[in-house]
Amino acid sequence: MRLLLVEDDNHVAAALSAVLARHGFQVTHARSGEEALQALVPEGAGFGVVLLDLGLPDQDGYEVCGKIRKRTSTPVIMVTARSDVRSRIHGLNLGADDYVVKPYDTGELLARIHAVSRRTVHEDPTTGGDSALLLGSVRIELPTRQVSVDGAAIPLTRKEFDLLALLAQRPGVVFRREQIISEVWRTSWEGTGRTLEVHVASLRSKLRMPALIETVRGVGYRLVAPAA
Repeated sequence: MRLLLVEDDNHVAAALSAVLARHGFQVTHARSGEEALQALVPEGAGFGVVLLDLGLPDQDGYEVCGKIRKRTSTPVIMVTARSDVRSRIHGLNLGADDYVVKPYDTGELLARIHAVSRRTVHEDPTTGGDSALLLGSVRIELPTRQVSVDGAAIPLTRKEFDLLALLAQRPGVVFRREQIISEVWRTSWEGTGRTLEVHVASLRSKLRMPALIETVRGVGYRLVAPAA
């Protein structure tokens, strides 16, 4: 996976790049907000994740995050020493996919990178491949976040799409409620459970396929691939 590391401290960047390289990442280092924005042209430039430090020399990291989100859907993980809840909420509202507070455990950072990359699958422009999931009459276009049934477009909210895409990437596999809430809503708050139920019901209704998403009582949900 290609990863864009936005970090103005060369020593920190070199150490982290070495760790990421050992785990199979191809790291590009940007030292400023402007350099990061240029690296993401055009359309994310094939990066799987952006690791964005907020303490940049030329622009506020939050401002850079907002500009990145306007240009591409590439997942963004903010890295900062600011640990207060308000800062985290502000970052997520700007479009960040996750938020890591320094000092962080390397294993946790790697887990978060893999988690956000699973939520968003990008098409590599050099391969000409089609990053779409086909489930019977249901087609899920991952790069463009579009869903159609028998060729007819089905408008979904962002969370509805994220939920459907998560389940559809592993048809037949049971996803625990806690796992779904963690990956789609990025929280462990138990109160989100009701929201999950509402989104599942909405998907069943919009797709007109009540049996597409099966409830596994006491565990979670799984997607039952329809016949082609």
